[in-house]
Amino acid sequence: MERWKGRVALVTGASVGIGAAIAKELVRHGMKVMGCARDKLAAECQTAGHSGVLVPFKCDLSNEEEILSMFSVIKAQHKGVDVCINNAGLAHPDSLLNGKTSGWRNMLDVNVVALSICTREAYQSMKERNVDDGHIIHINSMSGHRVPPGSSHFYCATKYAVTALTEGLRQELREANTHIRATCISPGLVETEFAARLLKDDPEKAAVVYSKYKPLQAINVADAVTYVLSAPPHVQIGDVQMRPVEQLV
Repeated sequence: MERWKGRVALVTGASVGIGAAIAKELVRHGMKVMGCARDKLAAECQTAGHSGVLVPFKCDLSNEEEILSMFSVIKAQHKGVDVCINNAGLAHPDSLLNGKTSGWRNMLDVNVVALSICTREAYQSMKERNVDDGHIIHINSMSGHRVPPGSSHFYCATKYAVTALTEGLRQELREANTHIRATCISPGLVETEFAARLLKDDPEKAAVVYSKYKPLQAINVADAVTYVLSAPPHVQIGDVQMRPVEQLV
């Protein structure tokens, strides 16, 4: 991670859970992290005495104008983005047969469209500064590789899209004759606030999600991020699939 010291990383969805863990790890390794996060996280990083810094940004990722404004501010204040980590994602329990269109659209806007906008803007930022060793990382899900019964199937569809977008991005980067890398990281069950948000109307069900077996922790996913960033520049890690040992599907 030494070569990333002082470089700029954008982490979306950095307020809690996986995003917060990633942001803190990158700050610990000396990076300047632009985080779609609350001020509290930046204060925590400063108190910890890490060599990097976290700059919090308020950004509604379902609003393209706010995303573009965030990139403009990053350009003006920090020149641009060297690493883009598309972590923000959400799920609604809207089924395919009875779900609300608003829930589907919200998942599509954040999980797919916002990810693609951030990817495009990050690449353009790298290109205009002749950054040829950048890295774009999508935090995907095992739900982008299989469809578990009883899951949010539209959510799975958005994560399958992320799998396709990662490979498509890799191909387009090769066509552009750049050494910028593209990776997706696909965790299984991770103990975060995700279940409580997804099952907010059924708190009893949400409470037992992480009790069946030992789930992954957010830091495990953050470690995967630093692993792929630490790979030699000529090494392309396309996808990291990870799940708890006791998770069957």
